[in-house]
Amino acid sequence: MIPKRSKYAIKALTALAKVYRDKQHLSIATIAEQEKIPRKFLEAILLQLRNEGLVSSKMGANGGYFLIKHPDEIMLSAIIRSTGGPIALLPCVSLNFYEECIECPHEELCGLHEVMLEVREASIHILSKTSLADIILREKKLFRKFENSRK
Repeated sequence: MIPKRSKYAIKALTALAKVYRDKQHLSIATIAEQEKIPRKFLEAILLQLRNEGLVSSKMGANGGYFLIKHPDEIMLSAIIRSTGGPIALLPCVSLNFYEECIECPHEELCGLHEVMLEVREASIHILSKTSLADIILREKKLFRKFENSRK
């Protein structure tokens, strides 16, 4: 399970990606309200994302946050990793957050460990090829499907 910080980062960056083409900036208040993210938490997340080089900000009446890179170039795996989130479901298979499994005397002989390695690799593969632009396209498709089901 990805941490809330990573999920909120993806939601905030997706909001910024939706206005990227129009070169708009979004305030913290706008993103927080629109995406239902606690404002103080969002401030810390956006500061971290700015330090990671994913967003920048502009001061003033028309200021706010904006993406530095095109939404096609920002992959979900990079967002999760930049916000400190593990991709693996178990610490004993994590690349960046590895912890030895205390319940298992030999990880290399553990069937669950092997399955979780496969899950991690599949997750990395999917998250590394899925961009913010892909999320927006999926949302548009889901919205059209939803609208058609209501007719």
